[in-house]
Amino acid sequence: MATLEEEAHLLIDQVINSAYKEIEREFNRNTPSPNFKLDDMESIISSESRATYRDFEAVMALPTSNTIAERGPNINWMSCSDFTVQKGKEQIDEYVKTWKYESNWLYCIDFLKEDDHPYNKLYRYRVLWSIPTRRKPIPRATAAVYFTLCISTIKPKTLPVEVFFIFETHKLVHRPGRVCFREKWLKDIISSKQILSEQIKF
Repeated sequence: MATLEEEAHLLIDQVINSAYKEIEREFNRNTPSPNFKLDDMESIISSESRATYRDFEAVMALPTSNTIAERGPNINWMSCSDFTVQKGKEQIDEYVKTWKYESNWLYCIDFLKEDDHPYNKLYRYRVLWSIPTRRKPIPRATAAVYFTLCISTIKPKTLPVEVFFIFETHKLVHRPGRVCFREKWLKDIISSKQILSEQIKF
């Protein structure tokens, strides 16, 4: 059975692969649509991947031509040519600091792995959140947010890296600047784990 981390990476891969398939189709037509935008993820998510998000669209809808997406904060992401694993970690930290959350939350950022694909390289990171206290300095539960930085091997190196992230137990893939972070998402993950642990008898 796949772990939550593997499922998160798989969902992001589906979105990225759908994007590159759409790019291939556009170039094969020789007359790309004038409205086609590489960064418009709603237009490039395949119907098969889209079904994965159905249960979540009511609360956290992706932008469509008929709706106005709630814009969130963003940062100036580095170009593909400037990317290093360490710089990726630093920029994720810079972006996470734009989120609004209570001061008792702590997080750490870990680089997980690098995946090679035909048209890009994907760099995986995990931001692990917890609320340690004096009585319980080692928290009973944590909440993870998985980031993927996509470095294209076919686009100009001057373009910025593409960034995707997904919350543990969620199935909706986010992009910086297109979502307003809600602290409740982290709290719900922590709460569900605590409830589960209380039901397990040793």
